[in-house]
Amino acid sequence: MSERVDTLGMGPAMNRLPEQILDALDGAKDVDGLPHRSEISNVLVLGMGPGGFAGDLLAVTAGPFMPVPIVVVKSYQPPSYVDEQTLVFALSASGDTPEIVQAAAQAAEAGGRVVAVAGGGRLARMAGEWGTPLVEVDLMLYPPRAGLSVLTVAPMIILEQMGLFPGATQWVRHSVDQIRRRRDTVRSSASALARRLAGSVPLIYGGGGLGSVAARHWKNMINTCAKAPAFSAGVPDLLHNEIAGWGQHGDVTRQVFSLVVLRHEHEHPEVMRGFELVVDMMEEVVRSVHTVEANGEGPVAQLFDLMYQGTVTAMELAAGVGLDPGPVPAIDSARRVLQGRT
Repeated sequence: MSERVDTLGMGPAMNRLPEQILDALDGAKDVDGLPHRSEISNVLVLGMGPGGFAGDLLAVTAGPFMPVPIVVVKSYQPPSYVDEQTLVFALSASGDTPEIVQAAAQAAEAGGRVVAVAGGGRLARMAGEWGTPLVEVDLMLYPPRAGLSVLTVAPMIILEQMGLFPGATQWVRHSVDQIRRRRDTVRSSASALARRLAGSVPLIYGGGGLGSVAARHWKNMINTCAKAPAFSAGVPDLLHNEIAGWGQHGDVTRQVFSLVVLRHEHEHPEVMRGFELVVDMMEEVVRSVHTVEANGEGPVAQLFDLMYQGTVTAMELAAGVGLDPGPVPAIDSARRVLQGRT
C-alpha cells in the first residue's frame, strides 16, 4: 500500500462531515433581511465548481417541493429575467470566484434579492455594501470540495425560513444521522471498491435527479482527488443516447471501463426498470459492475449518503497510488491563465 498523503486535510474534513452540516445548519438560522415569500416568484442559484454543484443539489432536493422554480447558472451572466422578484443565491467558497462575483453584481443591479454564501472575499464585501444577507463559510474548517454541506445547507434553511421549503431542517438532520452511521463502516467498503476500480476508468450511473447529481459528484471527486478520468450519466436519459455508444469495441472497453451503479429509494418505477436494462447490456462491455446503495430517511439524507461514499472512494483511489487528494494543479494552472497570471 502506498503512503497516504493528505496535505489539505480532506480526510479529517470528511470525517467531520456530520458536524460540518450541523455548523452550516446553525450558521444559516435567523438570517436577517430576507424578502417575504410573497415577494419572490423565482429562485436563481449562481455557482461554479463546488458552488455550481451545490446549486444542482439544491435544485433536485428542494426544487420538486417548492411553489416557485429554481434555476442554476454557472457563468458570468445571470438570466435576463432577473428582477426584484428573483431570490438570488450567490455561492462561492472563496468569495472571489470571478464568474460569480460578476454575475451577482449584475443580478443585484437588475434588482435581484441577493443572498451571498461565501468565505469572505469580494462577494462578502459586496454583500456588505449592498446591505444584503451573508452566510459566511469558514475556509479553515471547510476545504471547498469538502464543504458542499455548507454551500447547500445554508440555502435550504433560508428557503425554509421564507416558507418555500418546509421541513428542510428535519431533512438535513436526517442526513446527519445517516452519515454518522455510514462513517463507522465507509472506509472499509470504499477501500474495497477502490481496489476493484483501480486501473480502470469508472462510469458512474445514477437514477433520476438525485442519482444523476450523486453520479456527477462521484465523477468530480474521482477527477479531482484521484486525478483520474471518470464519467457520469443518468437513467433514464442515458437510455436515449449513451447506451447506443457501447455497440462496438467491446474487446477494448472490457479492459478499460468499470461501471458503478448508484441506487436510492426515491427512484421512479420506470427508472428501476431502466437500471435492469442498463446492467444487463453493460455487463457485456465493461470490466466489472458494482452497485452502491443509499440509506437514510428522506431524499436529502440519501443523496448526502451517496455523495459521502463517493468522496471517500475517490480518496481511497488516490491513496492506492500515493496521490495527495487535496491539491489540484491542473485547475490551479487554468485559473492562473484565466486571471492573466503565470
